[in-house]
This record gives sequence, structure tokens and C-alpha cells, in this order.
Amino acid sequence: MTLIIRDVLVNPPTWFASFRDLTLYCNVFFHDDVVIESEEADIYYRWIKPRGGMDFVQDFVRPGSEDGIRLDVELQYPRTVITHRIAPENVHQLIAQIRSLRRVA
Repeated sequence: MTLIIRDVLVNPPTWFASFRDLTLYCNVFFHDDVVIESEEADIYYRWIKPRGGMDFVQDFVRPGSEDGIRLDVELQYPRTVITHRIAPENVHQLIAQIRSLRRVA
């Protein structure tokens, strides 16, 4: 399964440590391929690579080019978890929502 994270969710107000926790969990325990959906991959790569954000992220993809479970700020595709940030107070809830969508897929 692929977890597609919208690029804006890498930026503040997202806590970068929580982003890493989420990608680690989904990659290690769900065996998901984690990708970031972006038109501006170079900019986001330069932001997250030095912070260790690519450790559990496989690649960048163009919007709409991959099928999978999405983490986004708005509903544009089916199987989307909506959030405005990834932070300590919502990581467990996001993981639970991703887990439930995996059962449906």
C-alpha cells in the first residue's frame, strides 16, 4: 500500500518530529511506501532531507499520479485522511484513521 502525504503537511504548523514518527510507523509497521505529493519536489526535498525526513519517505510524486491512502488538507480523492497538521496530539488519531482505511482498501 502507498501512503501519499500532501507537501503542505511537511511545513509548519506540522511538528517535524511528528512527521518523522508518522512516516516511521507507517513504513515499519504497515509496510507502506510513503511518498510526498508535490509539484515543487526540489524545494521540499531541500527542506526535509537535512532534517532526516527522507529516512522513511521513498519518493516524491506528482499530484494525482499515485493510488493509495492520502493525508491531505482537503478532500480531493477517495481514501483521504483530512488534517491541517501533523503534531503530537494527533499522530495516534492519524495512524488509527490510516489503519482503518487500509482495511477498506
